[in-house]
Amino acid sequence: MKMTRLNIQLPSLLKAKLDALRAEGITAAGLIRNLLTQHFNQAQKSQKVR
Repeated sequence: MKMTRLNIQLPSLLKAKLDALRAEGITAAGLIRNLLTQHFNQAQKSQKVR
């Protein structure tokens, strides 16, 4: 899968929380990809029910 870069601005508090997750081995990019995948998969399922 070809990846595309995305630059976002975050409040300092959210950035600090992301930095804390990095210490646990979770990257910001990986977390954001996972959350977006979950979001769009959930949206697809709710559209199929209608």
